[in-house]
Amino acid sequence: MNTSEPSDRGRGAEKSTGTEKLNWIDRRREKIRAEVERNRRGEYTVPTWVLAAALILIVGAWLALIFLVG
Repeated sequence: MNTSEPSDRGRGAEKSTGTEKLNWIDRRREKIRAEVERNRRGEYTVPTWVLAAALILIVGAWLALIFLVG
């Protein structure tokens, strides 16, 4: 093995740090653009956990009103 030549591992690591980061950023930006376009068309949905939290908050406030005031 000749030690003066760089190994493939070294070149792969250099290539993946810069290129992978740019690709990740580009993919992330494309996902955000697609989501914004869907929302503008009216295709947005509220996550289930938000609906569940709102329901718990409403029921909890209602029960607090009954037991604390009554």
